[in-house]
Amino acid sequence: METRLPGAAVLLCLVDVLHAFAVEEKGNVFKRRACPAFLMFDNAAYLADMTFELPCNCKPEEVSSVTWYFQKSMGRRKTRVLTDFSGTVIVDSGHIHVGSDMLKRFSIRMFSLIVFRAQVTDSGHYLCGTKRGDLFYGYDVDVQPTGRITVAFVDRGQHIQDDYIENQFRLFTTFWDWTRCDRCGVRGEQRRIGLCYVRSTQLHPRYRTTVPNVVSCGSRAVPPHFQHLNHLRRPEVAIRSCLTPCLKKKLPQEGVQAIANVIFKLGKKPWLPHVPMQFHRHPVGKHLIVACPGDRPEHAVAWDKDSVRLYRSHYLIGVNKSMRVFIDHGNHLHIQRVQVSDGGTYFCWREGEMVAGFRLSVIYERRRSRTFGDPETIYAAKIIGMSYGVLSVVFVVIHVCRCCWRLFRT
Repeated sequence: METRLPGAAVLLCLVDVLHAFAVEEKGNVFKRRACPAFLMFDNAAYLADMTFELPCNCKPEEVSSVTWYFQKSMGRRKTRVLTDFSGTVIVDSGHIHVGSDMLKRFSIRMFSLIVFRAQVTDSGHYLCGTKRGDLFYGYDVDVQPTGRITVAFVDRGQHIQDDYIENQFRLFTTFWDWTRCDRCGVRGEQRRIGLCYVRSTQLHPRYRTTVPNVVSCGSRAVPPHFQHLNHLRRPEVAIRSCLTPCLKKKLPQEGVQAIANVIFKLGKKPWLPHVPMQFHRHPVGKHLIVACPGDRPEHAVAWDKDSVRLYRSHYLIGVNKSMRVFIDHGNHLHIQRVQVSDGGTYFCWREGEMVAGFRLSVIYERRRSRTFGDPETIYAAKIIGMSYGVLSVVFVVIHVCRCCWRLFRT
């Protein structure tokens, strides 16, 4: 035992040295990159409902904490502070919902700003600095909407949009890499997101881009007289079929597998996937939105109902205007006006692996009597009152006009 102690001590010393080396390397990132003399803005584009991270790429060595600011456009006096001055604010991404206020949808980790489920209203300038107002680094973020997105199914021979060319600018689509196949062992689908970009020589010089004279269509670098570019071109997504094998997993013991085979042969419940299962009761006629646990819009996500594959080629939003069941571009499963036939088990795939199940039971909700305090009752009373007021005004105006007409005739 005594001979082992020096070896353990040496090992612990080596761990401390490596840890210090890693911290020193982390600090050297800021030493190697000097802050610009004039504040510049790096252009970055994302699709709505995505989660993005903005690193503070430079800061003085003596600064131990940073403060992030949000500004809708350059020169505006209204600026939001995205952290308190006593440190960072940590937000659990599991509690973030679509449409939440931006001050509730961000986190700061290792000097980087993380915005969860970004919305179009989050587009603008993000500035890294100190609580005194000293600014080191800036971003020009463009969050493009999904409401008007263009979809191209490659298997059907559909193609992406052609470039839009004018004298002073050119609009085109920049695509991300294809996602992984969303299922394994069966036919799946891949998705490729494309964002709108513009090439022009009239862009604002204070905005820094990867390619010269190229920024996203919603960037603040675009001159004011080009602000109509967002209406000339939409973001788009391409979808194609794929087939990949499943990774081999550890098989159950021989006895367990034999018992399962016997149960299956006796006509009992078949062997279901070993995934976490959630049970939910939902009233008939109401809308339901289901999210896959741990997914993000840039992930490859697929949905099944029992043994039926809900492929995007048939269930993507916008494919059929009369669909009650569809998948949006944020990978959420929507069931509108839930019916009894919608009951069953829904399975969620993420990055080619089945990760969760959702058992839906449809129930009939008991009718309850309305009270005067219900929002629906208050809304109906306001509409009836406004309608009565408008009709009364019209009635009085008509009679006044008739009286005036009779007086003029006499």
